[in-house]
Amino acid sequence: MKNTKTLRNAGFTLVEIMIVVAIIGLLAAIAIPNFVKARATSQMNACINNLRQIDAAANEFALEKGQKTGDTISYPGDLSPYIKLNSAGSIPPCPAGGNYTCDTVGKNPTCSLSNINHVLP
Repeated sequence: MKNTKTLRNAGFTLVEIMIVVAIIGLLAAIAIPNFVKARATSQMNACINNLRQIDAAANEFALEKGQKTGDTISYPGDLSPYIKLNSAGSIPPCPAGGNYTCDTVGKNPTCSLSNINHVLP
């Protein structure tokens, strides 16, 4: 004689799925703000390094061409030979979307995003 037992179907209950979704949501709530902050810090550091390269190129240009402090620079035309260009053949742009300006010998180059710490120290 065969016993007929009701077998429980394999699978997850609604409560188990809700717990898993809540845990994933909690982890995402913790991780996403940290990711955004790390991305902003990385972009700021890359921008500052680009500003350093532009400043060094301006100084090298002034030294080679006999310019003195206060003379004007045509950016980016004058500085292109003194900076390692990117794959597009241009001076690397600000990774956060800002624009660089460097118009005078001896003056630090600036980024249009200087209000969010994209400033050469």
